[in-house]
Amino acid sequence: MLLRLAYLTVTNAFAALRLLPMSDRDKDAEILALRHQIMVLERQLGADRVKFASEDRALLAALLAPLPRQVLRRLRLLVQPDTVLRWHRGLIEQRHARTCRPKRPGRPPTVHSIRTLILRLVRENPSWGYRRVHGELATRGIQIAASTVWEILKTEGIDPAPDRAATTWADFLRSQADALLACDFIETVTLTGRRQYILAVIEHATRRIRILGTTAHPTAQWVSQAARNLVMDLEDAAATVTYLIRDRDAKFPALFDQILEDAGIQVVLTGVKMPRMNAIMERWVQTCRHELLDRTLIWNEHHLRHALRQFELHHNAHRPHQAMNQAAPLRAVPEPITDLGRTSRLDIRRRDRLAGVIHEYRHAA
Repeated sequence: MLLRLAYLTVTNAFAALRLLPMSDRDKDAEILALRHQIMVLERQLGADRVKFASEDRALLAALLAPLPRQVLRRLRLLVQPDTVLRWHRGLIEQRHARTCRPKRPGRPPTVHSIRTLILRLVRENPSWGYRRVHGELATRGIQIAASTVWEILKTEGIDPAPDRAATTWADFLRSQADALLACDFIETVTLTGRRQYILAVIEHATRRIRILGTTAHPTAQWVSQAARNLVMDLEDAAATVTYLIRDRDAKFPALFDQILEDAGIQVVLTGVKMPRMNAIMERWVQTCRHELLDRTLIWNEHHLRHALRQFELHHNAHRPHQAMNQAAPLRAVPEPITDLGRTSRLDIRRRDRLAGVIHEYRHAA
């Protein structure tokens, strides 16, 4: 015990003597450096090797580099004094590189309107590559490098033309909406427990619905006759139809497709268990169930046919459609009432269909 006390006394005495020639600034720098090293050790407790982050190196280099080398060698550091000096030289070199690096003029930024035009051309023409877009801009007198067009497309995450040229199902529906029909069967049960099958067709562009009929036995002969009736209705309406979308239901015979193909209508089959490929038709089926079938007690086939006829008239001539800006297939949106003073004299009358199952509202005559 006495030997240890004597050792500590001598050690502290020599440490005090070492501090005598040091200035207050050097002492403060040493204290701050030692404290920061303790913080680094506390931050990495349990680590096999102490690692200094870039901010740790910058702080220690700024504190210890001004000290004389002999003072550095006497400090209790976790790294060699030469390492601290090397950190300091690296900081000086980085600062010198930033301040003395020559500034190049570089390429001026692309005008925002030109950038927007490039993205518009690619969006409207998916098969155009960057060189085709560059050529179109050149014919309009817009001077821009082809590499700049390529860089803009890359920055926006737009794939090269070969990857964009493939037509997706959504693009096909949008581009062919005016010439598209979709059909599907709907099942319902009457009060007597008899199952009925409803065959309906909808136009993609106008959302007009055509209910081709209902039967308890959708035989091949009945479905084929429904196809003939549809072709005659389209001819009477002078409608130009190119495609008809349907699922792979076994109730559709081969003759159904043949009749449509003879009329110039190509049948497009949806994928197996993929109702979203016929989403517009499926959405109408949901509407029909929610607004009619689930709210009506169907007595028999004759009653069902009458209810469907009334709902078809309501859907085509009155019911607003969000996809058509609240218009109906056979009714345009009326002119808005701008004279607010007339609102006090509005006379809105209700008309009931199917004994009040469906309500329609109109201005009084």
